[in-house]
Amino acid sequence: MATSPGNAGSRTLDVAHFLQERGFNRYHAYLLMLCSFVTFFDGQDFTALPYALPYIRDEWGIDDYTTGIITSAAFLGQMIGSLFGAYLADVFGRRPVIITCTIGSAILTTLVGFATSPEMLIALRFISGFAIGGLLAPVWALSIESMPKAMRSTSVTVIMLGFSFGASSAAPIANWTAPVLGWEGIFWVCGAMTGAFALLLLFTLPESARWMTAKGKPAARIESTLSRFDPAADLSSYTDYTLSDERETTRSENPILKFKELFVGALWIVTPLIWGAYFFSSIAIYLKNAYGVIFMENLGLERTDAAWLSAASGMVGAIGGVVLLALTEKRGPGWIAMAPLIGIPIVLLVGLGYVSGGTQLATTLLIGAIFVGAGHAAVISITSIYYPSTVRSFGGGWASFMAKFGAVAAPIIGSAAGFLQGESGAREGYVFTACCLAGIVVCITLLAHFAKRLPQNVQTSGVEKTGARKTAVQPAE
Repeated sequence: MATSPGNAGSRTLDVAHFLQERGFNRYHAYLLMLCSFVTFFDGQDFTALPYALPYIRDEWGIDDYTTGIITSAAFLGQMIGSLFGAYLADVFGRRPVIITCTIGSAILTTLVGFATSPEMLIALRFISGFAIGGLLAPVWALSIESMPKAMRSTSVTVIMLGFSFGASSAAPIANWTAPVLGWEGIFWVCGAMTGAFALLLLFTLPESARWMTAKGKPAARIESTLSRFDPAADLSSYTDYTLSDERETTRSENPILKFKELFVGALWIVTPLIWGAYFFSSIAIYLKNAYGVIFMENLGLERTDAAWLSAASGMVGAIGGVVLLALTEKRGPGWIAMAPLIGIPIVLLVGLGYVSGGTQLATTLLIGAIFVGAGHAAVISITSIYYPSTVRSFGGGWASFMAKFGAVAAPIIGSAAGFLQGESGAREGYVFTACCLAGIVVCITLLAHFAKRLPQNVQTSGVEKTGARKTAVQPAE
């Protein structure tokens, strides 16, 4: 614990050291569970549409082009919402943005169920995308900033496991609700469940101690949050708080200056590679999420069977991402490339027509989707870990924003390229997915090389007084 050199009687606590030396404890597990529930309901709301879409197409008789626009509307809303949510979370904190977006998602998802035309459905899905996309970067940041260093990437994968389970839960909701309430009931049920959880968040979600330290928030607030990690620790004598493992960043809330922080030092090449990997992964995963059920129907599977298969692959793929990250935390991000690399030949077996019909097709589709999902979960885990706390959410938000170009493009490409046209179209869709997986492998391999230049473990050389707190100065690269 450091003592201030120029202020007799004051003591400075290194928040980074405090959190690291506690290891992973019960409160960390509580935070992981809470953040996982946040993403669970986010995933459930977002993925309600793909499971409702076959019923909507049957009822309204919409064409492939309109189907693509409806699907892309939410992605476009997510794309814009991810930037606003990420920026606001770095300015006002993780807690208020996460709670506001969760409430907004509950209300807007419910309203989608009252759409009476394709145009109204497009508008409502676009608006709901703002809330759904706005909370992901803040919840990633809250998780990373609360965990010991060895758990940061894995924690993001664990909470995105919640997203995958939530997305998969939309399948049984659709299968049980649609025959009774119609496709509208899918959105009503999902929205009501998210609303109930949003009320719980008001009383349970904490703020990030790292963010409060980086922003120079009152010592009493930081002390209150840190005490939850170790109730036995006596923090009353500390008047200043510091982060010894982060470099100094701009104090301005100007988004342009914050954006420049994402390219300091080796980040000038690491950041674009994160964007590239996430972009290609988003095309692959959202083409599957948007049209996976339709693809499987066109390959001969029953609709309800296809929905269950899609749900199962999403859950198992997310679990695979956690296992993959257990290796990545110890051996570096290059191991993330394993999942898409293995997935390429498996997906091509379907795309090139080497497997067809029955159990063989279902098994191959399941295994391929698992590797696509595992790679996507692992890619998400590294989108925010390389940035300081003052711009961490913003960094994750920009990665999500760039990835959403792929998410928006995926359903449009799918409909325009004829991937919805029978068996041949579906197989072409799987060949296209394999090409996207190859793009992920290239980006992650390069990222693993250049990420070694980032000073993640550089020791501080001094302490600089900044405002009402002490800020550790990290040596220049």
